[in-house]
Formats: sequence, structure tokens, C-alpha cells
Amino acid sequence: MVQLNFLIIALAALIPLAIGFIWYMPQVFGNAWMKASNMNEEQMKGANMLLIFGLTYILGFMASMALSAMVIHQFAIGSILAETAGIKDPSSEVGMWLTDFMNKYGNNFRTFKHGVFHGVIAGIFFVTPVIAVNAMFERKGFKYIAINAGFWMVCLALMGGVICQFN
Repeated sequence: MVQLNFLIIALAALIPLAIGFIWYMPQVFGNAWMKASNMNEEQMKGANMLLIFGLTYILGFMASMALSAMVIHQFAIGSILAETAGIKDPSSEVGMWLTDFMNKYGNNFRTFKHGVFHGVIAGIFFVTPVIAVNAMFERKGFKYIAINAGFWMVCLALMGGVICQFN
């Protein structure tokens, strides 16, 4: 069965921090984001950045864990067979079948490109609707939605690529 590589998950969790550093720079989308979110320099100064960065990493780790199930299709076979008798015994009938299956198909769709594809799909069909619903109730405009959803699409694409290729 496919095993999670927690080092890769932990490294992928750094991607939102790295992309955020670039994405929200004033020269990129920072000024537009501040205007769209009704923020100003004074509000930005009082933040506990250690707490924000720490929580961003923890939440990025959680997103990486969830994303791994989306980008690595071989996890599905394990979840389907999880309660099957003999699944953990490689010499059982199901254990031998699973070993044979993984030997034949265990590396299918395990590319950076495939992970990027699923990361973008997650960004479009999951993250964007969540951000858009919150933005509508907060009375934020399209630019706010586009900046934040775009950020997460790029992050999830890169995270998905790394997880799929190296996990």
C-alpha cells in the first residue's frame, strides 16, 4: 500500500508561506489585496507574525495531508480494502493481490504534472467557492476573491505537484 512520506507533506506545507511572501508583496498583489480587503498599513503593524506564520504552517500541513488523498490515486485502493481480512498480511490472498496490483499500477499518475492538475481542480471547485461565499457575506468584491482564490490555486497546484511526484 501507499505510505505517506511525512517529510514531503511537511515540505509541501511550506509552500503557502513561500508563495504568500511573494504573492502578497506590494509589487505583486499586496497593494491590491489591502485595498480589496479594506486593510491599511496601520492594521498590518499590530499583528503577531510568529503566531500567523506558525498557524499558516500548521494549516498548510493539514491541507497537504488532505491534498495527498486527492493527488495520489493509489490511496483509494487502500481505503476500499481497509477492513478486508488479511489486508495487512502480505502472504494472504488479498495481500498478494494488493502487492501485485501495486507492482503493476503503483506508479501510475505519480507525476508533478498530475499533482498540479489535481491541485488546480481543488482550487477551482473547492477553495474558490468557499472564499467566494465568505467574500459575499463580508461584502468583498471580485478582486478580493480573485486574489485570494488565485493564491490558493497556485499553492495547491505546487503542493499537489510536490506531493504527487515525491510522496
